[in-house]
Amino acid sequence: MPRVVLLAGPSGSGKSHLARSSGLPVVALDDFYRDGNDPMLPRHPDLGIADWDDPAAWDAARAVNALVAICTTGSADIPVYDIAHDRVVRTERFTAGAAPVIVAEGLFAGDIAPACRELGILADAIVVHRKPWKNFVRRLVRDLAERRKPPLTLLRRGIALWRAERTVLKRQAALGCRPLSAAEVRHTLAAMAVEPQTPT
Repeated sequence: MPRVVLLAGPSGSGKSHLARSSGLPVVALDDFYRDGNDPMLPRHPDLGIADWDDPAAWDAARAVNALVAICTTGSADIPVYDIAHDRVVRTERFTAGAAPVIVAEGLFAGDIAPACRELGILADAIVVHRKPWKNFVRRLVRDLAERRKPPLTLLRRGIALWRAERTVLKRQAALGCRPLSAAEVRHTLAAMAVEPQTPT
């Protein structure tokens, strides 16, 4: 059965693209956000919208349970979250197949590194390290193209994330993630795709 590579990084850092381009099965951890009517979902004090950048907005326990199921049975039902509507819109069956590792990528991937390590399913934990201004531009272009929220809201959120990015990276590293550049992530995932893995 496969092990899990947790791939964290600030919004816009390219972690989703890196995960998909690896050729490995990918679980999008951001789909484990809480629904908009969940009383445990935090709200942004200034923007008045769901605070997607607060770890409490994310159901870590549900994400871990899904990863454990994949690593023990080879498959699990994964939610599909629509940020524009603040809710899960459907579920999809995820199957690992014969892959030696799966990549679980998301803003809060590092938050579950200790639990995955303790459960014996962790192959590696990585945080993508890129220049903050590049993340700002990528994030704004993506969010505007996907019409996630009104443009002014996205711009204000983007500026706030830019200012907080160094803190985010430090937090993920403290949780056990290795800071790597995009090129280093590509190399690491390519090597894991062909080599047997043991839990870290």
